Amino acid sequence: MCRMKRKGEVAIKASLVIMAAGIGSRYGGDKQVDGIGPHNEILMEYSVYDAIRAGFERVVFIIKPELEQLVDRLCGDYLKEKKTLKGEPLEVVYAFQDYSSIPGFYTIPPERTKPFGTVHALLCAKEAVDGPFAVINADDYYGVDAYRTMYKTLMELPEQGEAAMVGYLLQNTASLNGTVTRGVCTVEDGWLRSVKETMKIQLFADGSVWDQVEKRELDPKGVVSMNFWGFMPSVFGEMERYFERFLRETAGDSLTAECLLPVMVDHLMSEDRLSVRVLHSADRWFGMTYHQDRAIVGAALDALHKRSVYPDSLQA
Repeated sequence: MCRMKRKGEVAIKASLVIMAAGIGSRYGGDKQVDGIGPHNEILMEYSVYDAIRAGFERVVFIIKPELEQLVDRLCGDYLKEKKTLKGEPLEVVYAFQDYSSIPGFYTIPPERTKPFGTVHALLCAKEAVDGPFAVINADDYYGVDAYRTMYKTLMELPEQGEAAMVGYLLQNTASLNGTVTRGVCTVEDGWLRSVKETMKIQLFADGSVWDQVEKRELDPKGVVSMNFWGFMPSVFGEMERYFERFLRETAGDSLTAECLLPVMVDHLMSEDRLSVRVLHSADRWFGMTYHQDRAIVGAALDALHKRSVYPDSLQA
């Protein structure tokens, strides 16, 4: 069982789960807590701000235990004073992704330090979620409209068998500063048919995008997953079974193997155990994979503040 720390005891209908336990190795540090906004805001603050005004009433941070005090100081403390659209206190919960939650049948390699991926991260938040929830990366900016669209869809999802994903254009999510990994999607009539975790995708100055592993050009306007998913709590049963299978059949003695949400979703769809609606946002995604991306993201956030998309200070 993953360790939890709650801040408040309010019953919440919809939750935003933020995965912030990953180590930003390519970025050169913990980009999840890098002050990038005009008043040193971190990207998670924008996600929470947009989620609150969309209707979300609980925020769950999945973090490394050693980041708790830092995240508390940067945004956790002031978020406790925030109100939801219903005028109720925002509930803030910390879920810790560590090895204490790994099933006893699996022996963790002594040299392993890397987390077990996004499926395991989300399982660490299971006890904090009791209704519809969205899950995002901490180091991505998804746009105001994306949260409104996701919240509306979550309110319509059946209890079992369906999920949602906000899709983004590949050309807007790749980087000129190096390769990235993206979930390349096949979409038909608004439904996700497949998602392939594709490594080493490179954007070039002429606008072309290439899969550098298979040496093939990709459609720049193709849809990709940026880990903005919407689920019902029933998905946790599927996740537990999938993660156990990963540990038994894939992880082995690996120091780096990860159990990833897009791969799990693709597997569940292939077995007709899950159907996924693909949502589209009017806003543009941006994020930081490499340290060189920082200046671009900072300029984009500054422009949003100047256009009054956000107030002068998110902490006001």
